Parts: sequence; C-alpha cells; structure tokens
Amino acid sequence: MMTVPDMILPATDERILRIQGGNRLSGNVRISGAKNAALKAFAASLLTKEEVVLNNVPMIADVLSMADLLRAFGAEVEIDRPNERVTIHAREITTTDAPPSLFKATRASVVVTGPMLARAGEISFALPGGDQIGRRPIDMHLRGFERMGTEIERGHDIVHARVAKLKGSRIYMDYPSHTGTEALMMAATRAAGTTIIMNASYEPEIIWLGNLLNRMGARISGLGTPFITIDGVERLRGVSDIVIPDRLEAATFAVAAVMTGGEITLEDIEESHLVPITEKLVEAGAEIWKYDNKMLIKAGKELRSVDIQTLPYPGFPTDSQSTFMPLLTQATGVAHVHERVYEDRLRYTDELIKMGADIRVQRFGENGEFLATAAEVHGPTRLHGARVQSLDIRSAVSVVLAGLVAEGETQVTDVYHIDRGYQDFVQKLQLVGADIVDTAPPAE
Repeated sequence: MMTVPDMILPATDERILRIQGGNRLSGNVRISGAKNAALKAFAASLLTKEEVVLNNVPMIADVLSMADLLRAFGAEVEIDRPNERVTIHAREITTTDAPPSLFKATRASVVVTGPMLARAGEISFALPGGDQIGRRPIDMHLRGFERMGTEIERGHDIVHARVAKLKGSRIYMDYPSHTGTEALMMAATRAAGTTIIMNASYEPEIIWLGNLLNRMGARISGLGTPFITIDGVERLRGVSDIVIPDRLEAATFAVAAVMTGGEITLEDIEESHLVPITEKLVEAGAEIWKYDNKMLIKAGKELRSVDIQTLPYPGFPTDSQSTFMPLLTQATGVAHVHERVYEDRLRYTDELIKMGADIRVQRFGENGEFLATAAEVHGPTRLHGARVQSLDIRSAVSVVLAGLVAEGETQVTDVYHIDRGYQDFVQKLQLVGADIVDTAPPAE
C-alpha cells in the first residue's frame, strides 16, 4: 500500500477543523479551477521551450508541489496567487532525475513521464504516491511507452526510462486510466508517426488537455471518444489558457446544499460535466436550475436513498462517491454504493460509523483479484459529533460534510489532505453559513 510522503505531512498535529452541525447552508460559491486539469497542463508545459500561461489555477498544495517538480527539471515557474495565474517557461531541461520527495507527493506527477520522454528522451522516477485508496499501478503507462520504443528498467522503487526518439504506435489500454491516457497522449504529440490510443479515458479534463495541446500545435483527434489519434509533430509552441472548473468541488457544494436542507448557487461551472452528480441529486429529491455558467441547487421536500455505482467517465465519479455518502446517511431508505475503481476507497466509512452512520461494507473479488467493494447505507440516521480522521482528499471532505448535519461538535484531524485538493474550502463553507473553524489555517 502506498503511503503519504513526508513532504506533505501537516506542519502540526494539533491542527483540526471544529464543526458545529445543524446550520442550513445558503448563498453563492465560486468554483475554482480543476485540480486534475491544472496539474496535467503543468506537465504539458515541459513539451515546449516557449512560455505557457495558465489562468484560473487552484492555489492548492498539490499544484504547488507540481510547480516544485517542474523547477527541479529546470523550468522557471512564476505563481501569481491573487490572480490565480501560473507562468511556466521550460527553456531547458537541466536534469531528468525526478526528486523522489517531489515525485511521490501526488499521483498526478506520473504524467510528466510522457512529456519528459518526448522532450528529453529520458526520465528516472520513484513510484508515485498520493492518496491511500488502493492499487493504482502504472503498468499501462510503461507498456505504452515500450510500444513507442522506450527501454524501461525497473528497480525496487525506481523506474528508469530512455528512448532516442519516440515512435508512433497502436496502444490498447486494459483500463481507461486517465493518467495513462494523458501521459501517453502527451508523449505521442512529439513522436515520429501516428499513435492511436484505444480504450482511452475521455473525462472532461482530458478533452480540455487535448485541446490545450492542439493549441500548442499538436495534431490530436478523437477527443471525447475511446479512440484518440495523435499525429506527431517536431515542436510545440507556447500557449495561454484558462483551466476549466473543478466538477468535483462543484459536486461537493451541491451535496452540502441538499443534505443540510439549504440552497446554494454554484458559480463558474460547466453544467455538462456535472450530469452524473446532478441526476443522482434529482433522483434523491433535490431541485436544480441551470442558467448561463451558474447552477442553483436546492433541497427538496424529501431526501430519498439512491444507489450509486462508480465507473469511468461518464459514469459516476469515484472521487464523488465519498462526497455522496454522508447525504445517503440522511436519506430515507436503504442505498447501495458499489465502488468499482479503487478497492480501498471505502475505508473512510469507519469514520462515519463513529458518528453514528449505519453503513455495512462488503468486498467482492475473484481468484484474489479486486472487482468491487460495496456499502449498504441505512437512513436516515442521527449523526453525532466525534473526533474523526481524514484519510485522503475526498474522505476528508466526507467527514466534514457529515459534521455539518451532526449533533454537537465534530473534530476533523489530518486537515492537510483538504489543502491538497480544495482551495479556500473552509472559507467557502463559512460564507454559506457553516459553523466551521480551522484551528491553524495554512500560511499564505
């Protein structure tokens, strides 16, 4: 099992969130740029010697860590926090050895492998880290690179990849991995010949990244389908772009509105990206209105249980499964949640059970291989405040949401997980009426 590296541990063990439940949330929330788009755009900047300017970048810990990784490779990175703008200029690649502490800081770091092989023909890296939610192998990434002519040497914890010149190839992915699709797509932009990625992921962030690469001079077609074709080019140019809204953050505040009996207007959203979430909320009894780039989420008269099954996009996102779970504890009926992406993603339910949730978890598999974990959620249950632990980015938000409807005070530890994925999370909750306090907010 992967562990969280030392560099992203909290500065103090005493930092906690204190939440008094019972408030009805109401107001407007501006949704920040998508973490899973910004991090991949950072990696794409390594493909060109010219300047790349990204706007609407979320100022979160994982983004800052990725910026440090690019600097380690020799790129100049300027961060304008007030304007949420990042300028990256990778004039030269000064080293191809990725510092383990930086590479392990976030799972998204693995996507730099593609640009580094395309630009420098070499990279050495430690196995990536990130959240402890189960096996997330990079075998598909490496097999794809080998199909493109790369020589891969695997050590105990270090991988060294080297290629004189990437060559276009047909690559079939056993699973539509989003990081695998992104890494291979970026590598193929500067490969000799044509690459076809079959069973590719087509999440909104991948479509946006592909369009960004096309604006840099790449020749990519098939975005939004399981078959992506990339005709390699000799060079890519600089670009300026705006990071798309974070659909996972939007989902979090939409759920918060419904489960607290309130209403929240989400600003700066892309409605089509939220369909799996909004459809389930409507099924649960919520009322939703959409206009321009805004969406009003309002609790209905009754909160009903719904079943959830996580699948690759356009299925219900695995990252929103833990967000939805607290809502199901407040809904009438029995809900079934099937996690089909990461086998350990339901570990956090133990923390909700401490708060009084009636959740029963089972694991399923064949011949020792993971197929799914499932949870049966009985509701509604009266949650009570407790001291609970954040296990990863999304489960941290799950226990916070549970605290919003719990009786008494909920104390959430290991708050640094939230810093990795959400910008100004506590402040945004306070603005819509949540009684939540960060005892030691991170320094700006």
